[in-house]
Amino acid sequence: MDSPAEQALLDRVHGGDRAALGELLRTHQQRIYHVCLRMVSQPDDAAELAQDVMVKVVQKIDGFRGDAKLSTWMTRIAMNLSISHLRKRRLRHTVSIDAASGAGPAATSGHASDNGTGLSLAGRLPDDREPGPERCVEQKEMLDELQRAIAGLDDDQRAVLVLRDVEQWDYQQIAETLELPVGTVKSRLFRARLALRQRMDPASAEPA
Repeated sequence: MDSPAEQALLDRVHGGDRAALGELLRTHQQRIYHVCLRMVSQPDDAAELAQDVMVKVVQKIDGFRGDAKLSTWMTRIAMNLSISHLRKRRLRHTVSIDAASGAGPAATSGHASDNGTGLSLAGRLPDDREPGPERCVEQKEMLDELQRAIAGLDDDQRAVLVLRDVEQWDYQQIAETLELPVGTVKSRLFRARLALRQRMDPASAEPA
């Protein structure tokens, strides 16, 4: 269930109140942008996708009847558009490699080892505090490495990892958003965390 205030806003939207629709979009736009950013890694692409999500919401809001939370419904749209974008981007990249005369395979390995592989992703992402110069460089290097590692995951693994470890959603919310059984969410998350750990620390993949 949405909060009473948001439900009242939805009722106004369904009554044709365009100002209420604008307020609803503004309430969720920044969160949707960050979901898209964690999925596609590129700020410009994420901003464009967030706008596409808002357009979809405007087009479909009259059909939304509260079967899921509004935030869940909007995030599902964001995830679907982000995954579609990733697949198109991957296809374009593959075509460009195939078309390049004498081009070798794309290098995707060789990430630096991470000294602490505990996967508190939200804690690794930058916060609002202003770090010192050395810490700023360290955070940027760590964030770049983390984003490269996340970008190398399968789309399905990336989606569940972002929702659980970055957005801090519970399993039921993720299951509703991705339209999966909770058990599938848990097993996919386990595989995603393992794959991410191996990308951040290749030595962890080697047999003892």
